[in-house]
Amino acid sequence: MERVECHSGFTYAERPKALLWEGRRLEVEAVLNDWRSPGKRGFRVRTQDGFLFDVVYDEVQDEWQIHLLSGGSMQGIVTVNRLSKRVAELKPSGIRKFFDIAATMKDVISLGIGEPDFTTPRPILEAGIRSLQAGETHYTSNAGKLEVRQAVADNLKRLYGVSYDPVNEIILTVGVSEALYLAFTALLDPGDEVIIPTPCFVSYQAEVILAGGVPVEIPSRLEDNFQLDPDRIRAAITPRTKVIFVGYPNNPTGAVAERDVLLEVAKIAEEHNLLLVSDEIYDRLVYDFQHVCVPSLGESIKERTVLLGGLSKSYAMTGWRIGYACGPADLIKGMNRVHQYTIMCAPTTAQDAALEALRNGEPYVQEMVAEYDRRRRLIVSGLNRLGLTTFEPRGAFYAFPKITVRDMDDETFAEKLLREERVAVVPGNAFGAGGEGFVRCSYATSYEKIEEALYRIERFVQRYG
Repeated sequence: MERVECHSGFTYAERPKALLWEGRRLEVEAVLNDWRSPGKRGFRVRTQDGFLFDVVYDEVQDEWQIHLLSGGSMQGIVTVNRLSKRVAELKPSGIRKFFDIAATMKDVISLGIGEPDFTTPRPILEAGIRSLQAGETHYTSNAGKLEVRQAVADNLKRLYGVSYDPVNEIILTVGVSEALYLAFTALLDPGDEVIIPTPCFVSYQAEVILAGGVPVEIPSRLEDNFQLDPDRIRAAITPRTKVIFVGYPNNPTGAVAERDVLLEVAKIAEEHNLLLVSDEIYDRLVYDFQHVCVPSLGESIKERTVLLGGLSKSYAMTGWRIGYACGPADLIKGMNRVHQYTIMCAPTTAQDAALEALRNGEPYVQEMVAEYDRRRRLIVSGLNRLGLTTFEPRGAFYAFPKITVRDMDDETFAEKLLREERVAVVPGNAFGAGGEGFVRCSYATSYEKIEEALYRIERFVQRYG
């Protein structure tokens, strides 16, 4: 019988101590990760024998499920690792865990979701509908329709003064997520290191690992308004460093990058002949601040930068899955080589909708930014009033309050707040070491819901002091 012995016994899923598996008792050497989903509690553990397991307790069935992920032979039977080591050791997303719990509950106000609550503007929707009605349901070129790439180039030139050749220096992708995958897959050899400031979006480290690289996290600090730290970046460089990653406006902090700091980081990249990958998906969502596009800092910087962007956040088009990458022709050619074997091309209908957005969508962007700004001021002032120190975010649609409730870390705070007050936030530790002690609160939800969420959070904070 397969069982898991925890420090509290066999029936309460907490801190696995040993596994009873195939007639043997295996001592747990380390708990590598843990997660919750509706009705279940899971752990990834490594035993003293060197085996890697996922163990999941089903609260409804009152039983353990044990899944061997990797290991050697046992009792003369050779066990086969069916997953690659890099996939088996990927951490489950800390964001998804709380969404799974919230999905089982009623009357939840979600401040956890990272997408606009607006519907795609009507003219953009209609452009997609016209595309379908006209029979535009076939493949495009791998890099995407040239007229859409030209519109991307025109937009970047108008906004930031950056010039890209739409033929050789721009590729359309299935959201920025694919652009990120293409960039790391095309740029990294096994063991190459990527310096990643944290806190940051949960995909960055995982994408580096999947490409065979090694993520090197550099925590940023509240005291510095979560700016990049050039000194820490310089200290982290080794002979294996290949890329410095930049992600501003930042998810989860809402921080924006200051021009002088970016120039210092770019100088470091030039000194050490490193590449820059800059995810600027939130570039249009800034408040009382001018976004600094990394390749606009100078031609020499542009020549070592891969710029990632898209329409999901600015135009409320997350479900359309349309993004882009811009960069030197040789790097984009390499990314397109990966793209043609994995995706073929971005969705044709989404490309046609994107063309309408890029050409005529500016008024809708401004309307959404104005509403986000109204919500931003509400949630930041409200959280600070409750004693949850929150610096002023100047970009994206996230606030990042520091948890000051007695005897609670960020994960405990998030879980108790969800279960007791039906407010969903994301613990900061999901975004890397720099996020520990904070929670992410999205204001991409209605003003009225934010007001109610603040009322519930106040009740929660008062309860625990």
